[in-house]
Amino acid sequence: MTGGVLRGIIWTVPIVGAVLVFGPGSFLAEADASGATASQPVIRMDPEISWSPAAPGEGRLFTLRVVASRHTPLIGVHGAVAGEELHFGRPEAGTFESIAAVPVDADTVVEAELRVLFESGGEKKLTARIPVTRGEYRHERLTVAPRFGAPPDSADQVQLERDRARAASVSAAAHRTPRLWNERVVLPRSSRVTSGFGDGRVFNGQVSSRHLGLDLQGVQGDTVLAAARGVVQVVEPFLLAGNVVYLNHGAGVVSGYFHLSEPLVSPGDTVEAGEPVGRVGATGRVTGPHLHWVVRYGSTSVDPRSLLEVSRAPAERPETSEGSCCVVRGDTLQTARPDVTQSGR
Repeated sequence: MTGGVLRGIIWTVPIVGAVLVFGPGSFLAEADASGATASQPVIRMDPEISWSPAAPGEGRLFTLRVVASRHTPLIGVHGAVAGEELHFGRPEAGTFESIAAVPVDADTVVEAELRVLFESGGEKKLTARIPVTRGEYRHERLTVAPRFGAPPDSADQVQLERDRARAASVSAAAHRTPRLWNERVVLPRSSRVTSGFGDGRVFNGQVSSRHLGLDLQGVQGDTVLAAARGVVQVVEPFLLAGNVVYLNHGAGVVSGYFHLSEPLVSPGDTVEAGEPVGRVGATGRVTGPHLHWVVRYGSTSVDPRSLLEVSRAPAERPETSEGSCCVVRGDTLQTARPDVTQSGR
């Protein structure tokens, strides 16, 4: 192979009109490819864009990072992934970081559309194509009360639309709220997972759906904890979800706690990670008492366990696998595999 990144050392390959740069999950946009060779230093003008993990899973959160070139400092980064606004913080000078979500029905690639703002007053648009790992899901057949196993009647349809509107309002509010949560994220219950995220479901042989949450075992009255710091946005009875508590964690993140027998908080309360928000119950469309835990980034449902993964401090995150490289074409960072030589293009 004629080029690559090894423990922070950058090698480049001269190509007509572009520079080929290799790196594990880290893509560089170079300002000028003319005359560059592996033995010559490259002056990086555009920011470095990276993400972790290298190929985030379908229906999961991941971390997107933009690092400014020291030659062209940045004052801000804006953007979106899969239609959801990104919220960049600054963990250190010259570095901007946001979490993002891969939808459960995503294609093999999601695009990060970014707009970087330079200290000099200019701005530039960049696009990173991020490979997606497909999810593996089970198919479940469940028996519930007849009312919940058939298409809804007109009254239930009105209730469902109201419930969806209330949930959507929480997602919209989370995009308008600054980040409230920190690295401390906990499981709302330390118990067995009884139904995984993304599994297909058939109720009473008639109604099909996808399970967009995580079911945790519990008995009636067991305590349910807030997964992260946030503000209580909704405490209401929903048709299918039963008694729900929705928390707005800010920076696009929402968590929900469904089928509760009793809420222990009120709208407007601020709760810390690990504080009680309710008790396990069997309200709504259920087969028995349990906690249905939901996490969304905006309106995109994700596996709640991925919130625990992205909340870890960088030193605590597992190393990402090598598996990405790129070639700059205009303002788009094209993904490829590092074992494929592209210098002949």
